[in-house]
Amino acid sequence: VHLNIGVNYSFEIDTGIKTRARGQWSSKVEFILAVAGQIIGLGNVWRFPYLCYKNGGGVFFIPYVVFLFACGIPLFLMETALGQYTSQGSVTCWRKICPLFEGLGYGSQVVVFYSSTYYIIILAWAFFYLFSSFSGELPWASCRNWWNTENCVEFDRIGGTRNLSFMENASSPVKEFWERRVLNITGSVNELGSLRWELALCLLLAWIICYFCVWKGVKSTGKVVYFTATFPYAMLLVLLIRGLTLPGAIDGITFYLYPNPARLTDPQVWMDAGTQIFYSYALCIGCLTALGSYNKYNNNCYKDCVYLCLLNSGTSFVAGFAIFSVLGFMAFEQGVDISMVAESGPGLAFIAYPRAVAMMPLSQLWSICFFLMIILLGLDSEFVGLESLMTAITDMHSNFFLQGHRRKLFLLLICVACFLIGLLMVTEGGLYIFQLFDYYSCSGMTLLLFALAQSICIGWFYGADRLYENIVDMIGYRPLTLMKYCWKYITPIVCIGTFVFSLVKFTPLKFNNTFEYPWWGYAVGWWFTLSSTLMVPIWMIYVILITPGTLKQRTEPASIYISSSEEDSRKNKTVYYHEGVDQPHFGWTNDYYSWCMIRKLTNFQLER
Repeated sequence: VHLNIGVNYSFEIDTGIKTRARGQWSSKVEFILAVAGQIIGLGNVWRFPYLCYKNGGGVFFIPYVVFLFACGIPLFLMETALGQYTSQGSVTCWRKICPLFEGLGYGSQVVVFYSSTYYIIILAWAFFYLFSSFSGELPWASCRNWWNTENCVEFDRIGGTRNLSFMENASSPVKEFWERRVLNITGSVNELGSLRWELALCLLLAWIICYFCVWKGVKSTGKVVYFTATFPYAMLLVLLIRGLTLPGAIDGITFYLYPNPARLTDPQVWMDAGTQIFYSYALCIGCLTALGSYNKYNNNCYKDCVYLCLLNSGTSFVAGFAIFSVLGFMAFEQGVDISMVAESGPGLAFIAYPRAVAMMPLSQLWSICFFLMIILLGLDSEFVGLESLMTAITDMHSNFFLQGHRRKLFLLLICVACFLIGLLMVTEGGLYIFQLFDYYSCSGMTLLLFALAQSICIGWFYGADRLYENIVDMIGYRPLTLMKYCWKYITPIVCIGTFVFSLVKFTPLKFNNTFEYPWWGYAVGWWFTLSSTLMVPIWMIYVILITPGTLKQRTEPASIYISSSEEDSRKNKTVYYHEGVDQPHFGWTNDYYSWCMIRKLTNFQLER
């Protein structure tokens, strides 16, 4: 390949040299399963069904689909395509596209670090329940255990309670197992208490598994996802079939889907739909960019994104049948309304569903199936997020981390650091810390601001038309033109509207919606939020201050796109360049990379 740049610059590039052993997916299936494992997680099982029934049943799909096509799919495609196009993680990707927005990469990885630290605590709880399921009787099925109190009340299998149903301070055995056996929770936010060593061992086990899933990069991740991304579907199918055969299942499903059109006039319904899209699609945290960066240049990322989005939403919908059929059975057995037993989040996974399982024949079997599904759903999201973080760091310092075992050692350092921080959340007061992480570190407002910044960067700085043409160059045909208008107009407007509404409706965190945190708790929470969000404006100010030239020159995108296509050969070329960087990146469809030294780029052309 001969590169002729203007009059004075001419370079010969040895196209047979590979200077970066970055790695790629061995097949498209690995990419599909890795992304599916990341986006299809616990939120599909314990959040979407609850939001659906709470917000008008079947009519909730109207705002959900609106947000899916206005924000979900466009942002999903944007992030995946940018990763594939640049072959870079979430930090260096934005550095190549537009250095002004490089703070997006740093901010998103701060969010990933926080979420990796606290999300894995759920796996520790699930491991504890899984191991407890291997017993003659489920330990949360009766009040005959050492941790039960005199107020413990067992539920009859024929409905109602044993003459104590109106006891003021009555508590169920499953709730006491959760609060007194698993957590042994303290009575105050100010009391951390002692370490729960059983949970600490479960947490250690979860981190060991995650480390070995990621330690060889995509070589190991791509193989692990064949099991971790598919087995939860087998478990979900088993639980769905079992749930549909239980008495009361039809009532539960009716409660899940019964439409209430009046709810569409409630702005909170639309807010819930929007935040669910951002949470369940792993948008704006850099994971999709990292996973897409290991694709081959001519991979059809557009088709992949559409299929993955449909798979994700379809899984959420089907999971609702599996969950509410069992909740309907539990309400039938207890003789109460389903609204009395329906919960979301950890309350569903560790209280409501275990209580329902305890009422079934072969309860140990169904408990094992359920918690295996929870573990694998969470494990996928955890180690893929960890892979995203490692990709971002490795790409920033590739010459250092791609030598010897440095990457593995640094990954070990991150895992150990996260484990040590996580020990705070497996103390007796750890649930208070966990809720601070959950509420503030990956908040909806943070994701909305990142989505808005991404849309502005691509739509108005880099250029929606340019990214659209980049995608055309990669996949060989033109995607839906509406995508360009979503990136430039629709997505930013929707994000602004949702963000303003979330500010108006914002309320500080209360533990169990009752107890307020002390001042230091809110200070820590806002640190989680601002330490990631402020990365964007701080980096913008930094770039403007250190970059020479006029304000317009300082804020210009950092890449120039060139494409030349032929009917018989798709060797389209792409050049990335910005002032001050000596090594622009040449991306080729036949999977090799070349680097050359360029100080100034003007009037250039590529000749083959």
